[in-house]
Amino acid sequence: MGETLQPADSAQLREAVAWAVAREQALEIHGAGTKAALGRPVEAPCRLDLSALSGISFYEPTELVMTVAAATPLAEVTARLAQHNQHLAFEPADYGPLWGKGPDGATMGGVLACNLSGPRRIAAGAARDHFLGFQAVSGRGEAFKSGGRVVKNVTGYDMCKLMAGSYGTLAVLSEVTFKVMPAPETLCTLVLPGLSPSQAVDAMTAALQSPFDVSGAAHLPSAVAADFATGNNLGNSDSATVLRLEGPAPSVAARSTSLRQLLSPFGHCALLEDTDSQDLWRGVRDVVPFQNGKGLLWRISAPPSVGLVLAEQMAVRFGGRYFCDWGGGLIWLALDGEALTEEDASNGGALALRKALGERGEDLAGHALLLRAPQDLRREVAVFQPQSPELAKLTARMKQGFDPAGILNPGRMYDGV
Repeated sequence: MGETLQPADSAQLREAVAWAVAREQALEIHGAGTKAALGRPVEAPCRLDLSALSGISFYEPTELVMTVAAATPLAEVTARLAQHNQHLAFEPADYGPLWGKGPDGATMGGVLACNLSGPRRIAAGAARDHFLGFQAVSGRGEAFKSGGRVVKNVTGYDMCKLMAGSYGTLAVLSEVTFKVMPAPETLCTLVLPGLSPSQAVDAMTAALQSPFDVSGAAHLPSAVAADFATGNNLGNSDSATVLRLEGPAPSVAARSTSLRQLLSPFGHCALLEDTDSQDLWRGVRDVVPFQNGKGLLWRISAPPSVGLVLAEQMAVRFGGRYFCDWGGGLIWLALDGEALTEEDASNGGALALRKALGERGEDLAGHALLLRAPQDLRREVAVFQPQSPELAKLTARMKQGFDPAGILNPGRMYDGV
């Protein structure tokens, strides 16, 4: 890495990007660096360090909205919200430890640019669904903004949806505005011990289709269940299928009783109260079993009806460990690269995984992201799910429109993007 540019404000940010455009210098966008190893390696001679663009500029608890500079730490935002019993309903994950970084290092700009969401996504939506507005600088060196501080402010194309999940390849966010929500008064977790993958799918499906407002559903096989710290160690079960309920205390108590009755055909339900539940779901959110910073880690999205079966098959083939979130539709699969066959090691298991999902995820409407791998492997293997020709053309047109010189995080998502 060569020169580092560190703008002190949004005006200097625009000047820095304009300077890079004029000199055709590619830029690696850097907030706190917690997700630098997420995606393909960025080949750029200059780093654009946004760490000075930090601070909460607007927060109105009664209006449920907050505006912050892009590099504001997520921990600062959540601490401020907690003072008013509010939270980020999409439950953003802290993935830094997955790559050997310290905890609590993520920034709000990074969270939204990568569209990171936690187990509550099934109930509250993804990060992009809470993203109201932003100010940014495009790859043309032009400052622009979209959205605002209210939900019903969008005319024309909602560019917040476009920026969320673009990984800094279209524009550099300088300020972001997002919805906040009242924090749940209480929560509890029902634990069904010892279910097989097929039984777990049936139990989670029944719970999620019930009228009891389940806000989290995960299956933790025996190989990882003990890694989730709780007071009773998840009932010391071989596996644990867990279901979260949140809200006012009387409502949670009533729904818990009804849900336990509904799930009685699957066996006895253990119950985790507030503190143990918080620890458990924090572990699910932050992928705690695989936070050693070593080995290959895949995040696979598949239809819940087949997700657990696919996970079990892949874990057996590769000798890996897994657990499932979002009712079985999100699979975390950790592989020991040294234990793979020569063929699988050459591509990190990508060929086998994506063949199981369909060549481009079309057969099962699924996709696989290589979340953690050595740099050389991330350079050679498609980290993100390969796109269909039609979608690849659309992606290239978007990149051309916002960043025609290709200076912003070049190649981070796909070749040329």
